[in-house]
Amino acid sequence: MQNELLLMMPGPVPMPERVRNAMSRQAINHRGKEFGGVYADCVRVLKALFGTENDLFVLSGSGTAGMEAAIANVGLDQTIVSLVNGKFGERLAEISGRYGTSVAIESEWGHPYDLEVLAEALENGAGIVTMVHNETSAGILNPAAEVGRLARKHDALFVMDGITSIGGEHVACDEWGADIAIVGSQKCLAAPAGLSAVSVSERAWERLSEKRPYYLDLKAYRKAGSKDPMETPYTPAVPLFFAFREACLIAEEEGIENRIARHRKLADAVRAAAKEWGLPLLPVSDNLHSPSNTVTAIQYPDGVSDGDLRGSLKKMGIEIAGGQDRLKGKIFRIGTMGATGPSEVLATVAAVQGTLKRLGYSFDGDGVSAATEVLV
Repeated sequence: MQNELLLMMPGPVPMPERVRNAMSRQAINHRGKEFGGVYADCVRVLKALFGTENDLFVLSGSGTAGMEAAIANVGLDQTIVSLVNGKFGERLAEISGRYGTSVAIESEWGHPYDLEVLAEALENGAGIVTMVHNETSAGILNPAAEVGRLARKHDALFVMDGITSIGGEHVACDEWGADIAIVGSQKCLAAPAGLSAVSVSERAWERLSEKRPYYLDLKAYRKAGSKDPMETPYTPAVPLFFAFREACLIAEEEGIENRIARHRKLADAVRAAAKEWGLPLLPVSDNLHSPSNTVTAIQYPDGVSDGDLRGSLKKMGIEIAGGQDRLKGKIFRIGTMGATGPSEVLATVAAVQGTLKRLGYSFDGDGVSAATEVLV
């Protein structure tokens, strides 16, 4: 990987060699037994990572395609309540407005949801609730179990964006009552961008919209997926499936609990460094909301610009993320997802620490030592 940029972002992330090599093989018949086996391997591992026994399908389309599939298949002419405390919650609300009546319950980005307002909206007849489990734009982990409980209490469907949590955070879709859940390939699973996976509960099947999209019709995916060998209804991105299968097998070999623990430890190390630098995290925690374990959002100190910090790191071969939209220039984000390990985190922490000092920000602590203490 010499001369390659180290991506320490909340996706895309560095891909293991096995994953990269899987894309270089010859094409195969995507209606044959071999592809069916590839697809079946993906589904088997993903169901464990989702924490579900529901139907699950892999779509040739990014996480946003998965989001749109979720809404478009059940949301036509429905009142859809979207919980928004970051960029991707906002995106779900925007997609919802294309198909039904969108009601956004907004908090400041990185701040907790107001679940009392959600309960009121559900009491007034909303039929669908959407939420982003892990809002990477603000580095906050949102309370899926509590939102699912409220949705089920009022007989509403619960659509959960797990695009950046599944494979890196504890996820229990069936236990939480997530009727439709989504993951993206290039996030915690460390596969190439361009695929998403969607799980669908029996409750969601019972409430399918009569008019559904053509390419993203989940009923068509269910029919094709029930064949032996498994198929997709339309031509899949076969090289990406090869890579995704390898990424899933790597996750299976590591073990789900080990994988979750690794992500948490890496994030703890970044948080420990930020504390030594005297820089607050963006997300506001309470007893239901906590900082993400797949990305850490850190507030900039006065006098340090986004361009200077991230630009300097990129010259050193490390790319971290900045803030999006209204958070642009206010935060920087360090990803700890996918195949990332202690060496990548320590290299990033050291580069950030040195750059902050060079840019004139003074602090007494040693973030590198603090991160090392967490990782050893």
